[in-house]
Amino acid sequence: MRRIRISEVQEEPIATATPTGDWTGGPVSRTRQTIIPQGGSKNFNCSVVNFGRGATTGWHVHNNDQLLVITGGRGRVGNEHEEHHVGVGDVVQIMAGENHYHGATKDSYMSHITITVAESQSRR
Repeated sequence: MRRIRISEVQEEPIATATPTGDWTGGPVSRTRQTIIPQGGSKNFNCSVVNFGRGATTGWHVHNNDQLLVITGGRGRVGNEHEEHHVGVGDVVQIMAGENHYHGATKDSYMSHITITVAESQSRR
């Protein structure tokens, strides 16, 4: 058994962050706090991803389902057909193969826990 306190997990910068379409404030950023790293579980990967104001993942696809649990701020999650505004307590299931993005709104940060299966890969 492992107990993890998210506030004690080191934040690491993520090299890419895509601005929202309505962002006019300059560069955007995001960080990751790895909770269960690749190889740390036979079944899952899990991280907290922290988006600065106006930052998103950009469009991408996973080869397995992804769960997002919103833990801070306000954000947006969309696919090619719909967009949802999300906040603390919302849970989003993104299906394998679904082209999507997620991130903060232009006026708020957003943090979410992401859970994928151990063999999950994403591509843009």
